[in-house]
Amino acid sequence: MAGLLRTVALSCSSPLFSSVVSVKVQTVKAPCLRMFRTYPNLWCEKPIKSGIPYKQLTVGVPKEIFQNEKRVALSPAGVQALVKQGFNVVVELGAGEASKFSDDHYREVGAQIQGLKEVFSSDLVVKLRAPTFNGTLGIHEADLLKDSATLVSFIYPGQNTDLMSKLSEKKATVLAMDQVPRVTIAQGYDALSSMANISGYKAVVLAANHFGRFFTGQITAAGKVPPAKVLIIGGGVAGLAAAGAAKSMGAIVRGFDTRAAALEQFKSLGAEPLEVDVAESGEGQGGYAKEMSKEFIEAEMKLFAKQCQDVDIVISTALIPGRRAPILITKSMIDTMKDGSVVVDLASEAGGNIETTKPGELHVYKGVTHIGYTDLPSRMATQASTLYSNNITKLLKAISPDKDNFYLDVKEEFDYGTLDHVVRGTTVMKVTRKLSIWRFKWKRPICVHVPPIV
Repeated sequence: MAGLLRTVALSCSSPLFSSVVSVKVQTVKAPCLRMFRTYPNLWCEKPIKSGIPYKQLTVGVPKEIFQNEKRVALSPAGVQALVKQGFNVVVELGAGEASKFSDDHYREVGAQIQGLKEVFSSDLVVKLRAPTFNGTLGIHEADLLKDSATLVSFIYPGQNTDLMSKLSEKKATVLAMDQVPRVTIAQGYDALSSMANISGYKAVVLAANHFGRFFTGQITAAGKVPPAKVLIIGGGVAGLAAAGAAKSMGAIVRGFDTRAAALEQFKSLGAEPLEVDVAESGEGQGGYAKEMSKEFIEAEMKLFAKQCQDVDIVISTALIPGRRAPILITKSMIDTMKDGSVVVDLASEAGGNIETTKPGELHVYKGVTHIGYTDLPSRMATQASTLYSNNITKLLKAISPDKDNFYLDVKEEFDYGTLDHVVRGTTVMKVTRKLSIWRFKWKRPICVHVPPIV
C-alpha cells in the first residue's frame, strides 16, 4: 500500500506531494511510472460520438397528394417536439389544412413553411402515403428526394417493388411504418394499430348513420325498440375498437376470430365470442392470424351464413399480410340479410372480405348498404394525424436516443422484442443496399418478401 501511494504521489505534479517524497522513492522503475501516468489522460478523453448533429438536419413534411387523403404526417405538437430535440423542420404550404392545422400553427412552434421541392430536398422526409406520381408537376415524388435522404412513411415494400427500385436509385434509407414489429416495446410506434383503432371506431359510426334504427334497445310510450345486432369478424385492433364502440352504443355484439386470445378480448368488452366446432389454433406470426385449414374454413363459412340471417350489421376486418383479403361473406349470404342491413368492409383496400363490396364506394345491393371506403382514418383527419405524428416522433427518439446527434444503427443480429429488433424490422432499405423484409418468430427470421437488389 505504501509503495502504491509513493508511486501515485510521484506521478502528480503538485508541489505538496513532491516535497514529501524522498529521494529514495524517486528511483521507482520507469515502466510503473508510465503505467500510472497514462490514466489521467484517459480520464480526460471524451468518446467520439457517431451520427450528425440534429441542428444540421432538416425534417420535411410534404402535403399528401393521394386522392381524398386529408391527413398530415406531423401535427404542430409533433413539430414542436422535433424542434425541441434540435431538428430544423420544413412544412409544405397548406400541408395540414385538411387536418385543421393551419400554417400559422406550424410557424408558432418553430417550423418553416416552404414549397414542395424545398420540403422534398430535406435530409429526412416524413409522409403518410408511400411516394407516388405527382400529376401536377409530372414527376414521381421519389425523384424529388435528394440522394442519401431518409424517408419515413407507409411503404408496403412487398407490393411496391417499382417504388423500392426508385428509392434504391436515390440511395435512400427507408423506414416503413407498416413494417414496425408488433412487439411490446414497439407499441408506441405502431402506426398500423393507431390507424386501425380509428377505422374500427369510424366503421361503427358510419354503420349507425346508415342504419335505420337505434343501436340500443328502448321501451317508450310509442312502443318497444329492439337493439341492433352487430357481427364483427376479426379480433385485431380494428375489430376490438369496433366491438367497444358498438357495445357502448347499446348494440348486441358478436365477435369471431380464429385466435383464442382474440375471443377472450371480445368477451372482456361485453361481446359474445363465436366459435366453430373444429379445434384449430389461428395464432400466426407477428400478431397476425394464420391461414386456416379447409375444414376450419368450411365450418366458419357455415357460421357466417347462419349469422347473416340474424344480424343487422356486419363489420369485417380480416387481412393476411402481403396477400389479398379472404372472401368471408359471399353474395348468397348477403341475399339472406334483412332489408336495411349494413355491411362495412374494412379490408376493402386489399380486395375486401365481402364479395359484393366495391372498394372505395358506398352502394346498396338488394337492400343492404355496403360501405367499402378505403380512407376511414382520413375521415377523422385531425385525430389520425395526431396519433400518427406521435408514432413518428416516438420512433425517431427511440432509434436515435442521443441528445446531440442523430444516428441510425441497423443490426442484422438482435434479440427478439428488443429495440434493435424494431429498428431492423422497420428499416427496409439503407443506403444502396436493400435489406430483405422479414417476419420474425422468436430468434429465427423467415424471409417472405423481395430479395435484395443486386
